[in-house]
Amino acid sequence: MIEQLFFITLSITFFGLIFYKIIKKNDTEYIVILILEAIGIIIDGVCLILNHKLSIFTKILTYIVSIVIPLIIIVLEYKKIDVIQAIKLMQVKFYIKTGNNKKAKEILLNIIGKNKNNYNAHKMLAEIYEKEGGIRKAIDEYVICIDINKKDYDSYFKIALLLEELDKKDESIEILYSLLDKKQDYLPASIKLGDLLTEQARYKEAVTALTEALKYNPLSFDINYELGIVYTMLNDFKSAKEYYEKAAEINKLIYNAKYSLAQIALLYKDIDQAEKLFEEALEDDDLSADSYFELSKIKLMKGNKEQAIKYANIAMDLNARRIAKRIKKEPLFIPIMTKIAIPFNLETEEIKQMKLTAMEMLAKDHLEETSDITTNKGYISFEEEKDEKTQENQKEKE
Repeated sequence: MIEQLFFITLSITFFGLIFYKIIKKNDTEYIVILILEAIGIIIDGVCLILNHKLSIFTKILTYIVSIVIPLIIIVLEYKKIDVIQAIKLMQVKFYIKTGNNKKAKEILLNIIGKNKNNYNAHKMLAEIYEKEGGIRKAIDEYVICIDINKKDYDSYFKIALLLEELDKKDESIEILYSLLDKKQDYLPASIKLGDLLTEQARYKEAVTALTEALKYNPLSFDINYELGIVYTMLNDFKSAKEYYEKAAEINKLIYNAKYSLAQIALLYKDIDQAEKLFEEALEDDDLSADSYFELSKIKLMKGNKEQAIKYANIAMDLNARRIAKRIKKEPLFIPIMTKIAIPFNLETEEIKQMKLTAMEMLAKDHLEETSDITTNKGYISFEEEKDEKTQENQKEKE
């Protein structure tokens, strides 16, 4: 009897508090909880009047719906956690996982309709729009997220990426500069900024941005590797070598850095080092054809025609269309040209797609062209490069 009176007193108190929340928030979502509470109270009240004992299962159930759930809601909301909203967001996640974006958007728009400053709802809505290809709508939602939370750096970055998708690269660069001004150590933004500046041939700006990022991320493979690419495009091969070496040290499985270092070694007439690095780069399917081609060149430089022919033919087997063009442009191959199996109709040969990025291909082609020129016109040294730079700096000052 005492237990039942205690139960009814406590459950009615919680019922009143939940009812008060409905009035205060003008939110009918709590009605389901009220109905469950009421059922529990009625069941217990009837049993009290009829002096009937509930089964263990029924008693536990009435305690859960009439006391435990309301108590949890009251405690969480006291801690500023909106329980109903949390439940709705869980529903949204479920609908997204099951592919029902339409229902997910309906719930999110309903939440936003009641609270336009609901950060989580705007963020999830932005992500849905982004997945659906509604880039402009996604940007609008990410902008709202930033207005609500000024430290939402991820949304800044998302906007920059989406602007790039819209081919608004200058605007994307501005957003990235703004983001890095607020959070200098945001690594993905530094890498993306360097990539966009390099793509626009704004190499000196890219060096400045990436060097600044390196202060906060000295062991970042991406930044060191990107700096190697940028210095390559600036023809500062000494600096490019330094950063490629750092990148290769951080990630020993990145063979493109080794391939680039091999090309730079060729530029400075370090044939043995170039040969060693090209041999390592053979492990990469994308680079194996070009590596065999370069090894063939090195064998010709060393007077080993038989090995040169072997490597040239392996390169042709791996990527005939690309290698044939390189062999025809390279005077070193004239003495062994008849020994190389070049297909009669190259246009019918398969085009091998590389996994390298556009920036990697740009730097790779630049290094190969420069290496080809120096192979036939003589090599350069670091000291000569230094003298040339000094002369350039003096001209700029004048």
